[in-house]
Amino acid sequence: MNAGFLKGFPDLPPIWFAGFCGAAWLLARELPLTTAFGPLWWGLGVLLAVAGVALIGWSAWWFWMHRTPIEPHHDPRALITEGPYRFSRNPIYLAMLAMLTGYVFWLGVLSPVLLPVLFHQVLTRRFIEDEEARLVAAFGLEARRYLQVTRRWL
Repeated sequence: MNAGFLKGFPDLPPIWFAGFCGAAWLLARELPLTTAFGPLWWGLGVLLAVAGVALIGWSAWWFWMHRTPIEPHHDPRALITEGPYRFSRNPIYLAMLAMLTGYVFWLGVLSPVLLPVLFHQVLTRRFIEDEEARLVAAFGLEARRYLQVTRRWL
């Protein structure tokens, strides 16, 4: 994305998440396509959303414990490899993706089903790639090892 497009835009993952949720709602309302989903999908949607909220809380706690900024585009003061960071380098982004997917399931229509795929790409390009480079710049070989042995998503 070009920087001029985002000038003045609060470039934060929760803002992008809210925008994608809004787009999902709008697509479901204005272009539902089909209502093939049923109560099982709604339940799965709620489960994914609740799990996402819990994962965000658990992950954020580790940022607080290490006293390092949680906001993207800031230089890290610690390399977090404990808790959920043992399984995923990006558990907060994974949680947001799960919550968006859960919301799409809960809406119960087909039209917004590709939004989680697009959100995944936005998170990777806008935030994750830069954060990984910042980790390597700050922690060198230790960060490189972590990036090699821990998956980006799951």
